[in-house]
This record gives sequence, structure tokens and C-alpha cells, in this order.
Amino acid sequence: MGLKAVRSLFPLRSAEHVVRLFKTELDGRREPDLALLSIVLGYVEHLLTVRLRPSSVGSTCTFPQVSLELVEALKCRFESQVLSAVDVCSYAPGGRALVSRVSDVIWNTLNRSYNKDRAHIQSLYSYLTGTKLDAFGVAFSVVAACQVLGLSDVHLALSEDHAWLMFGPDGSETTEVTWHGKGNEDKRGQSVDSGVAEKMWLYLNGVCVRCDRPMEVACMVTAINPALDAHTDSQELCLLQQSLLWLLYDRGHLDKYPVALGTLADLEDIERTPGRPEPLVLYQQAITSAKRYYKNQHVYPYLYLAGYHQRLRQLQSALNAWAQATAVVQNYNYNREDEEIYKEFFDIANDIIPNLLKEAASVGEETDEGTEPKESGGGPCRPSALQDAWTFAHLLNFYDGICKWEEGSTTPVLHVGWANFLVQSLSRFDNKVRMAVTLLSHEVETDSDETRDLPEEAGEGRASRKKAAAVARRPSEENSSSVSKADASKADRPSSKAGGESPSGDKSAIKDKLARAVNDGPTVTLHSEKMKCMKELFVAPKLNTSAIKLQLTAQSQVQMGKRGKAAGADYGTVPGKRQRKTVL
Repeated sequence: MGLKAVRSLFPLRSAEHVVRLFKTELDGRREPDLALLSIVLGYVEHLLTVRLRPSSVGSTCTFPQVSLELVEALKCRFESQVLSAVDVCSYAPGGRALVSRVSDVIWNTLNRSYNKDRAHIQSLYSYLTGTKLDAFGVAFSVVAACQVLGLSDVHLALSEDHAWLMFGPDGSETTEVTWHGKGNEDKRGQSVDSGVAEKMWLYLNGVCVRCDRPMEVACMVTAINPALDAHTDSQELCLLQQSLLWLLYDRGHLDKYPVALGTLADLEDIERTPGRPEPLVLYQQAITSAKRYYKNQHVYPYLYLAGYHQRLRQLQSALNAWAQATAVVQNYNYNREDEEIYKEFFDIANDIIPNLLKEAASVGEETDEGTEPKESGGGPCRPSALQDAWTFAHLLNFYDGICKWEEGSTTPVLHVGWANFLVQSLSRFDNKVRMAVTLLSHEVETDSDETRDLPEEAGEGRASRKKAAAVARRPSEENSSSVSKADASKADRPSSKAGGESPSGDKSAIKDKLARAVNDGPTVTLHSEKMKCMKELFVAPKLNTSAIKLQLTAQSQVQMGKRGKAAGADYGTVPGKRQRKTVL
């Protein structure tokens, strides 16, 4: 709306004053002023996390006063810099060259010798006072600069780990304006179509969050980083972020922004706002948003929900949510630039799940000995979770999604580290629990449909993996792809028993399996070739851990098509899922 219309609101002396400023901008006749709001938020974040941080646990700091003179000076500097460097009349209206020129202005004025993944450098305040921005900050600053130039058709596009710009009358044109990882500067000015065609998670198969101006304000608020250090957050900044997100929520600006809904749910889980929905309701709203608007191609909503159940030590519910997350990620082909989501799943599979299962097992031992279980965090995992076949079914579904994700990829996902923790997790379940699960195989008629729309290199990779998998996999009947209560008519007759006997050698085993299917035992339909060929091992009376390790990792060694040098660690990702910390 502009600084003139809100001059009377300054100085800002409290979080309520900041919220009032945002409310005025969002409810005004003109679109909200991105530069103004980013400068204010950046200044407040800088003071609360860097200059006025609390001295000890339990102490608080005074909310900083935001003066009109400071904001006006920084805003005028930004506007004059953009207007003097870009002559809009020299470019075709709404063209790629004009947007690229604006991004060059921001890019070329950045400091070249700073750590790009440091905290608190995502706002225009950081840019104007220190010429430092992270990857999201660059993309956001370019959009703010385009707004200054009157380019109303240029907007922010977000995946779960990257940001780019969309423009044109219908927003169909896209261009890279920031980096992702190391050595990707040469992508600036290019369309994101190639990343979409490669089915990279980084580009969400083209179903990204397409922002309007109020949603860009929501991005700015979601990007607030309240971290004081690696373990502690600023209480004042968390409460400000929470209040601003509710302001946006009430106006419907978070309806199409799953990550913002997940962030709000996390904040509510820390400190509840009276009269507001429960955190679990917000997590479910984030999942509903992903399904309704983005074809269920977003992974983070399920990870938010899983984290909530994990904190409450609800093992089965957490595993179910993680399994749903891998059911989404299997729609992509793993690429080195998808390192952020790889690290998420690596930590889940090789740290979080094993520890939760270990805790559940230890609680069970204490209960058997007649002692009281020790409390841990949100309470101990129920020992009965390890005696429930559905817990085991969710674990298999989780790994099935990971293996399926690897199948179409030019880069292997699984290695021996994954295999070690898989067999450790499997061994937590009694053989009776494992044998209560019915495993089916989902068969695809041909490989042509899977490789038709892939780049040649990726298609060759998928074909080579399936060829290698076919050598080890036992033939099985075609079955439904759903995961549901077992149905005897869908039961999959194994071609051989785990002990190597003939399929006709013991018909009672098959009858027992069908009987379990008719009862309450869950059915898991496996989609990945690796898990299909191991399904008899999972439900065998005795786990053959060596065979599981071998088969899980052997196919990962298939030689894939040649590929360029991989990108390194990511720098300054878009506002997304952040770790929980202590709040001061």
C-alpha cells in the first residue's frame, strides 16, 4: 500500500503494532508493499536475535522500537537503486530479459565473501544494511524490486526447497533468479522446465506454490528465523510470527500454502492460542491443501504431522505419516539437488525410527519386569506398538516408498548404512507380528509408460534398475495397489516359502495366511522391485538379516547413465520445515 498510508502507525513499539501494520497493508485497496514489510520484519528479527537477545534461559528482552525514519531511509534507498539501474522502457513488457535484468541488479550488488547459509539474511533489511541474502532472500528481493518497477505480473513460485519467478499474463513463464547448492549460478535466466521434466523433487513436478502478493507476504512471515543459536529460539519472535500467521490464516492467504500451515501448527504445539484450532487440525489442513491444490505432490505436510506424533511418542501414527511421505516422494527421481529431502529421510530411517523402536522395546522390558516405565519427552512409546502388525506394516510401507523413489533415479539412494538400520528395525518385531502382515506385489504391465515422459538418461536408468531387479525377484500374481485390511480374494500366493520348500509342499501355510487376511491382519501392497523380492524374507519365522542387507544394497550398485558433477550442500533454502528448539 505504501509508506505514506501507514506513517501514522509509526513508531512500532510492540508485536501488536507490527501486526497492525501488516493488517493495514493486507486490507488496503492497493497491494501490500513487500519492501516495506520485509524491512520492518528484518529489522525486528535482527534486533531480537542478534543485538537484544536474552542473556539467560527464562529471561526476556524488550521489544525493539521501529522508527519511521529508519524504515523510510532504507525503503528509499532500495527504490532509488532499482529505478536508477533498470530502464523498463528499454525492454519488451513482461519479457524474460527484463526480469533477468532486475535479478542481475540484486545479484551484482551482493557481498561476494559471506557464508550464504547463515541465519537471518533473508530480508531486505539484511540486503540494504549488509548486502547479504540467502537463496530465498534473493528471489524475494527480485519480486520486491519488480513491484517497485510496477511489474504486477511477476510473482514468486515456491517448491519445498527452492524459489524462482513466474511471469507473463497467465504466469506461464518461469525463470531462475537464485542459486541452489554450489555452482548453479549459470541457471539464472533459464526456465525451470528441465527440472520439472527430470521429475526432481526440487520442482515438485510443476505443481509449485504460485504466489500472489498476499501469499508473498505469507512467504516473508514463514521465512522468519527465530533462532538465537543451534538449540534456542526467541520467544518474542516466535509469538510475533504466530500472530502474523493467524492474521494471514483468517484472511485465507494460507489456504494454498501447506508449509505455512505446518509452521503455524508447530508454533501452536509450543504455545497454544486460546480459541484457535488444535495443532493436529492444522497439520491435517496442510495435508488437505497439498491434496486439493497440488495433486498430493508435497512431502513436508506429512513430515510435519509425523514430527507431531513423534514428539508425543505415538509410534504407529508417526510411522504411518512417514510412510505417506515416502508414498509422495516415490513420484520423483532422486537427484543430487534433492539433498535436503534425502537428509530428512536418512535421519528418519537411520536415527529417529530406530530410537523410537528401541525406546518402545525398553519400555516393554520394564513393563514385563513389573517396574514403571520411564517418561521420555512427550511420554514413552507404548510397548503394545511393537506387538501391533500395523506398526510393522507402516514400517514396510515407509521403506517401500524409499526404494520406489530410487528406481527411476540416476543417483542411488540406499547404501549399507540404510540396510544396517533396516534390519535393526525389523528385528524389533516378533515373528508372530511380522507373519500377521500379508504382503502383495503390485505389478506394472509394461515399462514403456514409466519411461515415456522421462529424459533419455533417466529412462535408461529406470530400465537398468528393473532389469537388475528382475533377476532376483520371484514371480508373483498381479494385485491391487491399495494398502488396506486384507482380503482373501486378493491374497498373493508365494511362489516359494521362506525356507525354500516347494509351494505345494505345505498348503496349510497358505491357508493360515488366508485366515490371517480374513481377520484383522493388515495387507501391504509393495510397489518397489527391491521390496517385492524381499517380501518372503520380511514375514519369515526367522529374519535372514544378511539376505536383506544384500538385496537392499545390491541393486543400488547398478551402473547408471553418466551425469554431470553433483551439486554440493544447499545454501539458504526457501522457508520450510525447521527444527524444534528451546524457546527463550
